[in-house]
Amino acid sequence: MKSRKRLSAWILSLALVTTVTACSSSAPEGDSAAAGGTSKEVKITLLNSKGEIQQQLEEAAKAFKTDHPDIAMEIIPVPAGQSPFEKASALYASGNPATITMLDPSDVIKFKDRIADLSGEKWKADAVDKSLDGSTLDGKVMAFPLAIEGFGLIYNKAVLDKAAGGSFDPSSVKTRQDLEKLMGQVKASGTAPLVISPMDWSLGAHYLSLAYSAQSPDTAKVAAWIEELKAGKGDLANNKVFGGLMDTFDLMMKNNIDEASALSGTYERGPELLGKGEVGLWFMGNWAWPQIQSFDTAGGQYGFLPVPLSDNPEDFGNSQIAAAVSKRLVLDKEKSTPEQLAAAKTFLNWMVYEEKGQDFLVNKASLIPAFGNIKLEPQDPLAKSIKDYIARGKTQEAMGTLPADHWAKNGAAMQKYLSKTGDRAELIKDIESYWKSVK
Repeated sequence: MKSRKRLSAWILSLALVTTVTACSSSAPEGDSAAAGGTSKEVKITLLNSKGEIQQQLEEAAKAFKTDHPDIAMEIIPVPAGQSPFEKASALYASGNPATITMLDPSDVIKFKDRIADLSGEKWKADAVDKSLDGSTLDGKVMAFPLAIEGFGLIYNKAVLDKAAGGSFDPSSVKTRQDLEKLMGQVKASGTAPLVISPMDWSLGAHYLSLAYSAQSPDTAKVAAWIEELKAGKGDLANNKVFGGLMDTFDLMMKNNIDEASALSGTYERGPELLGKGEVGLWFMGNWAWPQIQSFDTAGGQYGFLPVPLSDNPEDFGNSQIAAAVSKRLVLDKEKSTPEQLAAAKTFLNWMVYEEKGQDFLVNKASLIPAFGNIKLEPQDPLAKSIKDYIARGKTQEAMGTLPADHWAKNGAAMQKYLSKTGDRAELIKDIESYWKSVK
């Protein structure tokens, strides 16, 4: 989910560490941080690996403190270019881990001996189906599912309406030929069809991951195929899904507004081009809405198209977008005091059960909560689009358990392909070699 998103994230990390303080009020009854009648402030930290919600998290820390005045929370961003695993590991190595760490799903197991068992928390009963699967280790719930995220081809409806000569119907794109026709219409209307953001996390963690998740709606079969790759038995050159995905990538490359300088783009360029209507499509996830919104010229009319993998509309993946829990929060038990652990748990409960916490998740951070008790409807069009795909059963399980170095190493291979400094045979060799090195 990136983070991700990714991303996650993943994306716009800031260089500053901001200590958040705010005015106080009385603590609610039962606040564990205030238990014992002490007025001493408990200070906790949260390592944020979703750079695009850094500001929202800082505002959330202020709102949290108004509800729980005895807790001060500091938001530490993961620097741009550094993975959550790397930053969290560095903090542990320095003897100063964050109280709360936001990890990609695949990283949770790496810290299992250092993080707290959350099996007894109230929110476990309200977590939606499958949201705890990736972080339940040895029968214990070790992480809090922060959000469901999805990705695909984000469209600007105003651009596509103009290109289609009427109201664009997203269900009209079910095959690669449909996508090619749509791109041709956009180009004919005088607008560039699409922008490809060249970041390794976008290409490696998100786009390439479709080659795995679209193998089958049965996640067990997907896992089995990855085991074949690890064993050196995978054959990407003759794999229908991988070949189809890369054929679609070739189509995207030809219609990329940055084709002449494919690696020059930045994350920030994507939302600006799409929001201003200078392109019709952008491969990205719903975490991008706050940035798209700041350039919006389409009256908030955006949504997702799946990335088609073939010209058969019935093939799995042609009608499904990728979605899953993308980021998880874990609590340090190695260095945190009992008071800090209690305060951190209070923050998790605040997001699930208190009004300001739910408002942060849904309205401020534009996240899709992984808890059934939260009834707030997302206000942003991308979250609404994902919820619609989920409601219609049109999703594929996004790959949240890829190895931590997958996006960097295979993202670099994808960048060579995107810049045409490497061909498909070389890309296949790089990816197959990577998987054979994974233990």
